[in-house]
Amino acid sequence: MDIPTKQAPDIAETEEEKSDKGLGSKVVLYNDDWHTFEEVISQIIKATKCSFAEARDKTFEVHVNGKAVVYIGVMSQCLKVSGILEEILLHTQIET
Repeated sequence: MDIPTKQAPDIAETEEEKSDKGLGSKVVLYNDDWHTFEEVISQIIKATKCSFAEARDKTFEVHVNGKAVVYIGVMSQCLKVSGILEEILLHTQIET
């Protein structure tokens, strides 16, 4: 007699999940009430090597939304970027 066995359900990936693969980790920067726009812009440039305009836009996004992804890359680079941002006590989080 054959006894039916349970199989794990086939879980399909969404398009968003597929597109996130290979992108690595993300550094999220959170807003605070202590740092000036100039300080944050300078630190983002130092950490990510981006242009002034890009750092300004990211800083404004953090200010308006309370947080923003400021860097996407491999974990080792995210750790470096986060460390540089935190040199002036900015609050960051790395998401995978």
